[in-house]
Amino acid sequence: MRSVPAPQAGRRATSEALEAELRAELPGAMARSGMGAFLWDVRTGRVYMHPGALAVFGLKPDEFDGQVSTLARRVIPREMAELRKAVQSEGFERTGLSFHFRACCRPRGQTRWAHAQVQVIRDGRGSAQKVVGVIRDASAELQGAVDQATSDAVRRRQSDVVHATTAALAKALTFDDVLESLNDAETLRGIGAAGIALTTFKEDGDPRLVTKGLPAVVFRGFEVLDVEAPTPFAEVVRTQQPLFVRRPDFEEKYPLMWPNVEESPVTSTAIAPLVAQGRPTGALTVLYEGRTSFTSVDRDLLLALGSAVAQSLQRARLYDHEHAVAVGLQRAMLPARIPRVEGLETAVHYQPSSNSQEVGGDWYDAVPLPDGGIALIVGDVEGHDFDASAVMGQLRTALRAYASEGHPPSTVMARASAFLTELETDRLATCVYVAVTPRTGEALLARAGHPDPFVRYANGDVAHLEVDGGLPLGMPGFATAPHPTTRLLFERGDTLLLCTDGLLESGRRSLDAGCRRVVEAMAEGPVELRALAAHIVGAVADSRGQEDDVALLLATLSSPGPERGSGPDSPGVAAS
Repeated sequence: MRSVPAPQAGRRATSEALEAELRAELPGAMARSGMGAFLWDVRTGRVYMHPGALAVFGLKPDEFDGQVSTLARRVIPREMAELRKAVQSEGFERTGLSFHFRACCRPRGQTRWAHAQVQVIRDGRGSAQKVVGVIRDASAELQGAVDQATSDAVRRRQSDVVHATTAALAKALTFDDVLESLNDAETLRGIGAAGIALTTFKEDGDPRLVTKGLPAVVFRGFEVLDVEAPTPFAEVVRTQQPLFVRRPDFEEKYPLMWPNVEESPVTSTAIAPLVAQGRPTGALTVLYEGRTSFTSVDRDLLLALGSAVAQSLQRARLYDHEHAVAVGLQRAMLPARIPRVEGLETAVHYQPSSNSQEVGGDWYDAVPLPDGGIALIVGDVEGHDFDASAVMGQLRTALRAYASEGHPPSTVMARASAFLTELETDRLATCVYVAVTPRTGEALLARAGHPDPFVRYANGDVAHLEVDGGLPLGMPGFATAPHPTTRLLFERGDTLLLCTDGLLESGRRSLDAGCRRVVEAMAEGPVELRALAAHIVGAVADSRGQEDDVALLLATLSSPGPERGSGPDSPGVAAS
């Protein structure tokens, strides 16, 4: 008999002891980890399962009868059928199996994901005899994968929203443009919001905040407030930290706003600080209906939107400032007042383009004539820059001088065209010149490439007059080209409209369509001339903003005029 060396015998005894301890501890350790081993005798249908394996099915050891059919009733039928098919198929090619399945845990009927790693023991013919393996609860890992996939999809969708919103904001020129882009239906749908509001400082250096947005009821009474005001958007501006406010929080923390929120369907708000060039500029407020909680993904989206909006607002503020300077300069180039003559009421209106930071060349003017009449002038120098405005100022002065000398309209236009040519500028100009004698109702009209006038008769009818005209002023080689004169006769209550082409056409509207809209607006408009001017511009201007400058002049004959010689309802029109 061969003896075993003492050290080797000691190691064997230690291994056997550890093996016995492992066998004793293994079921409990596996159960605590949500798993357990099992052995299934395929021939008898009997199965032995560790407590951890039974727990996957929602069973305790004293609740299990040892029958595989009991377990089968707790597996989704289609998945159990596939498992049986894989196990009972004959052959040696499928002995190791790994699969996920869903187990139903009674009595509540909850379903959890489980994973099984098994080995099929087959006889000499390849038929399954026994199945041994390990089952574990896989709900957490699969739910994590589902959550991750969902989170990734949400992030991709929200990233698309940020990109789309940034692209839309790139076209926004003013504060209102930015707000309109954010409250676009597609943008709101992309982030699941009911409305968006913007808060910004009233002016540079002004500590007051201006807030505009939807739904408007939430901000009613808080449109302008101090930065120290007890409101969530003012708090975000002060602290420069994002804020998430649920509906109950308004009643508790912001009681002044609670009546507005209570009146609205808003259930929560998310507010992000706006920072441009390292300094706070305002806050972005997103309002929700139905949502009461926010995730880290929501926070990231809010901050990304806030960054894009801050840059857009900074650009809009710069644009608004430059636009205001341009408009101020343009208005300074126009007459400070329109002279009054007996028997004629006048009104003028200048509407700057909302899409340009440059001054334009549109103008209106009225010049008293030596014979007691008045010259009504509307013109437009091509271009939108300081050069166009400078040329307009010089041309307007020249026209005033020629008119004051008492020249007929055709001569005034010819001299103005020659003057523009001598300026050695490449700018052309269009113009319409009407010399009116209120005492008789007679008007002499000359037109240089300019839109035809409109007339609203005393009986309410409106006509777009088609009168002869000449070339634009300043055409090279045609400085002395004739400008035909048209004679018009007006009666008391007739209203003449002269305007630039900015009122009539745009990139989204043809000239003919614009003329029809002006006719409609004049027919529906009020009698008072200033109100009528505002009504016409408001009715005709594109809803997205006026693309070009508009200058218009209205004149109504208010003293008795001559008897009509061409019918009871139409002014006489004759060319000379």
